[in-house]
Amino acid sequence: MPIRTASARWQGNLPEGSGTIRTGKGGLQGNYSFKSRFEEGEGTNPEELIGAAHAGCFSMAFSKALADAGATPTSVETTAKVHLDKTDAGFTVTRIELDTVGEVPGIDEAEFAKLAETAKQNCPISRLLSP
Repeated sequence: MPIRTASARWQGNLPEGSGTIRTGKGGLQGNYSFKSRFEEGEGTNPEELIGAAHAGCFSMAFSKALADAGATPTSVETTAKVHLDKTDAGFTVTRIELDTVGEVPGIDEAEFAKLAETAKQNCPISRLLSP
């Protein structure tokens, strides 16, 4: 398996500086700053990128779990809510909530939930982020 890369460049001090974040192949690139991370400024931040990685990985793992169970999805869409909180140790990602909806013909809600749990166990990013 290839090793994936990403990079970040920061210029200036923390409150007034700015930077760019880029995936290795250039598929994603964004500006980030103190305001985009800790306030509501324009740009992205590391927490959004972790959320995007988690949502993308989970959606793929869930799609596979559904197909393996004979319920090939038309679509799976996951939104990640990444919580960055100030703790005694400093700013910490305390949790990520995944909200997934899917268009899956021929499956009931109980089976959907069961297969979502299977996807959580098989998603490499979910495993990485598990305590």
